[in-house]
Amino acid sequence: MDIKTTISDIKKGKISLGIELGSTQIKAVLIDDNANPLAEGSYVWENSYEDNIWTYSLEDAWKGIQSSYQQLAANVQSKYHVQLQKIGAIGVSAMMHGYLAFDQAGKQLVPFRTWRNNITQDAADELTKLFDFNIPLRWSIAHLYHAILQQEKHVSQIDFITTLAGYVHWQLSGEKVIGVGDASGMFPIDEHSKFNQRMIDQFNGLPKVQAYDWQLSDILPEIKVAGQPAGHLTADGAKLLDPTGHLQSGSIMAAPEGDAGTGMISTNSVRLRTGNISVGTSAFSMVVLDKPLAKVHRDIDLVTTPDGLPVAMVHINNCSSDINAWAHLFAEFAGRLGLKLSANKLYETLFLDVVKSDTNAGGLVNYSYLSGENITNIQAGRPLFVRTPESKFNLANFMLAQLYSAFAPLKIGMDILTKEEGIHPGVMIAQGGLFKTPVMAQQILANALNIPIAVMNNASVGGPWGMAVLAQYTAADTDLDLADYLDTKIFADSETMTLGPEPDGVKGYQEYIERYQQALPIESQASILKD
Repeated sequence: MDIKTTISDIKKGKISLGIELGSTQIKAVLIDDNANPLAEGSYVWENSYEDNIWTYSLEDAWKGIQSSYQQLAANVQSKYHVQLQKIGAIGVSAMMHGYLAFDQAGKQLVPFRTWRNNITQDAADELTKLFDFNIPLRWSIAHLYHAILQQEKHVSQIDFITTLAGYVHWQLSGEKVIGVGDASGMFPIDEHSKFNQRMIDQFNGLPKVQAYDWQLSDILPEIKVAGQPAGHLTADGAKLLDPTGHLQSGSIMAAPEGDAGTGMISTNSVRLRTGNISVGTSAFSMVVLDKPLAKVHRDIDLVTTPDGLPVAMVHINNCSSDINAWAHLFAEFAGRLGLKLSANKLYETLFLDVVKSDTNAGGLVNYSYLSGENITNIQAGRPLFVRTPESKFNLANFMLAQLYSAFAPLKIGMDILTKEEGIHPGVMIAQGGLFKTPVMAQQILANALNIPIAVMNNASVGGPWGMAVLAQYTAADTDLDLADYLDTKIFADSETMTLGPEPDGVKGYQEYIERYQQALPIESQASILKD
């Protein structure tokens, strides 16, 4: 598309905006009708651990949203010499799950409880047994019931609960709605893309729930599927997003989604039997199911695509954080030597050395647990590196152990799908920052899962771009379903590189994961250390 056409489209508002609140960054991406990125903005933020709760402040969320939008608008002004005033469609996505509760006046009742918190074991276990359906610890309903069991005072004041994406959407549009994919991380979904009424009735019938005046249906958001408009940007919402006052109201709002849903969009993995993996601070793999699972698994979440198809999801709380911590240490050492390395150069250097490693990481074992990990039943975050006197301790094996450990809980969860449920995806598409360095992380993941891994040329674009595409789909005048729309309008010319498992690498990773599982009691014991 030539620049004159682009400028004309920006002036006419023939553009779509995606905003995603991730675990380490808030990002905004603007795309044209062909889903080409036109401009972007970002803001770095971090969770905090307060009163035994992992949380983010909503004030910081808005600071990050506004900062990201301001960068994006400035980018538009610089590249196209146009003031960004009109946007055709807007969508918001964010970290799935967690718990945000508000009273009748819209006041936040308790700090945001994120997906990272493992405090809800009692509630999740009881609800899983009651529903005969896996309720993960991080789901909104587990947090709500945990608060009930703990007799927290705020519960009696609840008027509305939602996710982070649902909250931001509510403030921008005035609508208390949620996309079905994000909704599936709040409460189980039925085959009609609604909250499961049988389970709602079971929950309402619990004696400790009956002590409250509200009914569960009254405090949950309304569900929308991909393509259904979820309101419009209000005048107040426009000022909240763009305090300068340039942005006009009226944009069509897509249903807010979770980062799992936008991961499926950005990897074109919404058809039956397709699969994808998103890696970052946390990681998750998803396979769109063509048949029900044979039984309930506590380590397999049942969620949905943004258009409501059932998905088996393996979610791990920890992935790349420990790699980043070690990289920071190496950068600090390099700085002492007078070397100033860019982040890309640093990671590239560390990862490329992995080609010299032993396939089993030389007997080194690493646990990248910045927080607790559900799949391995570790309750508290204690990053841990272990070696024996006979281990081959060198930089190549050390970095391989870091990459191996980033994928280890995912491997354990995926083995349930492949070995117990007989689900064998032909290929899984991966995305995330680790795949910016060509080949290395992709090959290791293929070896770990023993599944071919594909990476698209947009591997590092991720969630906000996927959310912008969902916004564009919502505003499009089309009869195409979501899968056909992605195939024909978005990914028709995409480039993909696929790497299959290497026999030696598969054998080496299997040796590593066996040592990893043998030493898990050490990691569990480390959790007794006080913060």
